[in-house]
This record gives sequence, C-alpha cells and structure tokens, in this order.
Amino acid sequence: MRRTRLCELLDIQLPVLGAPMGPEIANLELAAAVSNAGGLGMISFGGYPPARLKERIKRLRSLTSRPFGVNVLLQGPNLPLPEVAFVDVCIEERVTVLSFFWGDPTPYVEKAHKAGIKVCDQVGSVSAAKRAQQAGADFIIAQGVEAGGHVAGTVSTMVLIPRVVDSVAPTPIVAAGGIADGRGLAAALALGADAAVLGTRLLATTESNAHEIYKRKILAASEEDTVHTTLFGNGWPNAPHRTLRTPFVEKWLEDEKRGSEQRPDEPLIGEVTFGGMRMPLPRFGGIPPARDATGEIESMDFLAGQCVGLLNEIKSAAEIVHEIVQQAGRILAERGQQ
Repeated sequence: MRRTRLCELLDIQLPVLGAPMGPEIANLELAAAVSNAGGLGMISFGGYPPARLKERIKRLRSLTSRPFGVNVLLQGPNLPLPEVAFVDVCIEERVTVLSFFWGDPTPYVEKAHKAGIKVCDQVGSVSAAKRAQQAGADFIIAQGVEAGGHVAGTVSTMVLIPRVVDSVAPTPIVAAGGIADGRGLAAALALGADAAVLGTRLLATTESNAHEIYKRKILAASEEDTVHTTLFGNGWPNAPHRTLRTPFVEKWLEDEKRGSEQRPDEPLIGEVTFGGMRMPLPRFGGIPPARDATGEIESMDFLAGQCVGLLNEIKSAAEIVHEIVQQAGRILAERGQQ
C-alpha cells in the first residue's frame, strides 16, 4: 500500500494509528508494537503526575525508535493539575504527536509547533474540525458515533468523514469509529481520509492491558451488544461513551442519570490504577478494567465500539496492523484505486 500524506507528515510507513485507550488500556507495550509495525502508536497521558508521565515517555522511547503520540484530555475527569502541566511534559520531551480530545487545543498549538511537534485534534463534528483547523492542527481525527470509549459527536463515520474532508481540505483527516479490518481502512481511504484509527480492534491483542474478562467479553460480543450512554459518569459526569451492554448496564440503563450524580454514598465495587496510583472505584466509575483491576469486574465499564462484532481472536498488534493494511491494499487494487 502506498504511503499517504499523513504517512509522509509523520514519517510512518502505514496509515494506521492506535487509539490512546486509557488511562491504562493502551499501555506502553501496545503503543510501541503499533509504532514498530509501521503505524503510529499512542498512549493516554493517563492522569500521571508530570514527573511520572515524563518517565513513561522515556520508557516508550526505549521500546520503539519510531514516532509515537501522547493524547491529553482538555476537559473531563477531575485531575490534580490543569491540563497545561501534562502538555508541557509532552513538549519538553518533544513527542512526535501531541493529540487532544474533548476541548479546544488552540492555546497549545503554537508552543508545540515551536518545539517541532505535530498537533492533532480529535473531533466529532464539522464545526469542531473547523475550529481545529483554525487553531493550526496538523491533522484531525474525525470520530464517528459508533466508536468505543468517549464519543464527542452524534454522526456516523460514513457520513462524518467526507463532510469533514470537504470542510477542512487540505488538512489531512484520520477516520475513527467502526474500523476493525482492511475493509474499514479501505472505506476510510475511499472517503478521503489519509489513515484510520484502531481502538476496539487493539483491545484484543496480546499487548493490550485490558483485563482478561474484558477481552473475553469483547470477543463474545456482536455489533448489537454496545450502547451509547452516560451511565459510567462517576468521575466524568454527563460524558457520552459507548460501552458493552452487560447485565450490569442493562440493569441500570433506564436510570442512567444516576451514574453522573457523583453521589457520596455510591458503593465501591473494586480497585483500579489511575495515574500510576491504586484507587477505589465507585459504582458507575468510568475507568475500564485493566489487567490489575480487582473487585466486581463484571460491573465495570467495558468500553467498546460497534465494530466489536468483527473481533474473533486475540493476535499481536503487529499481526493485526499488517493484516488490515494488506487487506485494504488488495481491495483498493482490485478497484483500481491503489
């Protein structure tokens, strides 16, 4: 498959990005595996204190010599420090890509560019894409509503991508949401995108830090087994996300507003890692279970997209990236587009 404009921009070989599933799911090993396979691996800032985030970036550099990115939430969970503290670490470390989500990246773009860093903003609408372009983002991730995790918009990937491509040309666009195989990548490229993000598909990898129960559930799920909700809003209220429709979710879905009430009497259901620290997880807590999660795992937030029905086995991240790119290349070649 030929290199796209985004590949040239980021000096990567393949038009595939790994989603910064967080705070602990897309761990250093998964990001490094995607980068080493020729794509762009991404990690979340994960709520780590600046000094610890700096250590993680240095550790990731020891796992890959290829480009990678770090994603920072501009709004969302209650954090001990303002987002600028995490942005400054990424700039000091000169990561290849500084990625933003859920807010306005404008205050940080110029400073990142002065450090030679490419800036990306993930959006869910044409209006947000225009704002990102005006801010000076080097490329934009357009996320369809079928995506797993937190979702900024309400439009499907198939409709959103060409609208964003037309609205902010010539800024390169990356498609996110519902992409789990080469057919999805080929479709994204045909719609005008320059790459695609893999999120849910990378949950089912040997490198993924998702809890084993989490992995089993996504392998067993179909495209009808997710729900777009605000149920897991304890810690990040009223933030739409797509999660698996588990028995716990079915039980509480009719009262989903309860999840965003931040009630002090909400029972604790387990313990998770956030920012490198162990912390109790209240019911409706929006932190998906990583390998080290303990407690009532079945009552936790199994974030996943509608493409989950395409997952049927666990493979290495490199296998998945290469298979998807090869399949997409064959499809485009057969149709005279490669």
